[in-house]
Amino acid sequence: MRVLCAFPEAMPSSNSRPPACLTPVALFLALLLHLSLSSQAGDRRPLPVDRVPGLKEKTLILLDVSTKNPVRTVNENFLSLQLDPSIIHDGWLDFLSSKRLVTLARGLSPAFLRFGGKRTDFLQFQNLRNPAKSRGGPGPDYYLKNYEDEPNNYRTMHGRAVNGSQLGKDYIQLKSLLQPIRIYSRASLYGPNIGRPRKNVIALLDGFMKVAGSTVDAVTWQHCYIDGRVVKVMDFLKTRLLDTLSDQIRKIQKVVNTYTPGKKIWLEGVVTTSAGGTNNLSDSYAAGFLWLNTLGMLANQGIDVVIRHSFFDHGYNHLVDQNFNPLPDYWLSLLYKRLIGPKVLAVHVAGLQRKPRPGRVIRDKLRIYAHCTNHHNHNYVRGSITLFIINLHRSRKKIKLAGTLRDKLVHQYLLQPYGQEGLKSKSVQLNGQPLVMVDDGTLPELKPRPLRAGRTLVIPPVTMGFYVVKNVNALACRYR
Repeated sequence: MRVLCAFPEAMPSSNSRPPACLTPVALFLALLLHLSLSSQAGDRRPLPVDRVPGLKEKTLILLDVSTKNPVRTVNENFLSLQLDPSIIHDGWLDFLSSKRLVTLARGLSPAFLRFGGKRTDFLQFQNLRNPAKSRGGPGPDYYLKNYEDEPNNYRTMHGRAVNGSQLGKDYIQLKSLLQPIRIYSRASLYGPNIGRPRKNVIALLDGFMKVAGSTVDAVTWQHCYIDGRVVKVMDFLKTRLLDTLSDQIRKIQKVVNTYTPGKKIWLEGVVTTSAGGTNNLSDSYAAGFLWLNTLGMLANQGIDVVIRHSFFDHGYNHLVDQNFNPLPDYWLSLLYKRLIGPKVLAVHVAGLQRKPRPGRVIRDKLRIYAHCTNHHNHNYVRGSITLFIINLHRSRKKIKLAGTLRDKLVHQYLLQPYGQEGLKSKSVQLNGQPLVMVDDGTLPELKPRPLRAGRTLVIPPVTMGFYVVKNVNALACRYR
């Protein structure tokens, strides 16, 4: 600016006339001088006149979805449930016939129901009719008991280790024992249900797949995001934490595809925090960011089924508490079941982020997933598309639907915490209305908020929601 201020002093006097070629330059420099002096007199913030037209709307995100073909198709029972053996130990088994609990479970159907967990390793099975035992040697119950959960942790729990090859041989033996028994002859077999794929766990999986990869119907593993002993509410908003699952998926897929390409993979047990969860956090609204991102990421990367641990009464990771009240993750799961179909669609965005550098991981605080709308939902015709969006930013984000989604009617299902506790709340509201059961046999109606065609989607800060784009007539979604 010192050069610009000194420049007029060097200009010709008023008696002399500048050459015609310098006149536009002089006018341009005079304009710059005027702007410079104005900025010095104020607080030096850029003036509106300096902005290029349209720059103010640079944060607007343009969103389109590929509608011709799905990128993945997951199981109809993709979101499934687990009951922990603690319900037997703690005397809750009789309560499974509760009308209220049955109503809540029915809301999440169809689903697989897994009965398992760490306490299964210490259950005693009793089968008075086991034809396999009459032939000598241990029967199916022996193998079902001894290889139930996380074989990589057997040294810690039982004082002895098992390698992948031996584990694979035992699965083959189990399969041969089950087939002659009529009730088990068509039963599916899943395993090895390993823990977090560290180096030693990957070695165990490699040995197992080499021996028994073709024996199991799906390969299973478990995932835990956070050490439950040390956790804060802001941990659930960390994108680095959300992305840990993606790396684990790739490690599992690499081993599985080496021996049995295309073999189905299940995440057979997922919890937000270990050690039974953390009171007031892992059963709160904040934990839903991890859960919804888990559902989106798993389906997008081709995992066939995810089993939520636990549906009822296990620490603080459950969907329903001990008073049979649905928690935030239950309502999130219910919306997912009602609106999301098994076909995964590719999402295309513009304005979301800069082009990533080679080898650099971009961790987005705005996560967008797209599926065909659930064809069992009769409120929407086939060909509709459902988006689910996670906004971890502390500011609202605007999304403009483009391409095939442009000028379509949208139904919004915005899920926010309800009450004074904010992200720690155990209650939620849907489009501003609190979600509670009508009575023990009736779930509330999940009412959408209609948005007019062409309206920009405004995603509030630190929230998540579902958006059904109606009547898109997407080719990928018209047929089952």
